[in-house]
Amino acid sequence: MDNKETVIKMYEEFFNAHQVDAALKYVREDYIQHNPGVGQGRKALIDAFRQKFQDEPGFRLVIQKIIAEDDMVAVYLKNVDDEGNTKCRVVDIYRLQDGKLAEHWDVLQKS
Repeated sequence: MDNKETVIKMYEEFFNAHQVDAALKYVREDYIQHNPGVGQGRKALIDAFRQKFQDEPGFRLVIQKIIAEDDMVAVYLKNVDDEGNTKCRVVDIYRLQDGKLAEHWDVLQKS
C-alpha cells in the first residue's frame, strides 16, 4: 500500500467508520501532532477521537482532493453533517514513515 492509500484507509476506517483501533494499523506510536487540540502520540489521537465520536456520532469527513509526494500527503476535505451539509473545510498534511502516519498538521475553515 502506498502513502496515499494508507491515508485514504485511515479516513475510511478511523474517521468515518469510527473504528479507533484502526489507528494501530495506520499511525505510529510516537505520532507527532501539531494541532494543539489533540495531544501527542497515537494513544492521545485515539482517546481524543473516541470522545469526539461519542459526542458527534454522525461525524464524517469527505475527501475532495488528495496529493502525495515522497513521504508527504496533503488532503483537502469537508466535515459534513448527516444531511451532507458542509460544517467545516480542512486541509490535513501528513508525513509518513515506514508506511504509517508519523506527523500531522492541519488548517480548518468554518463554513
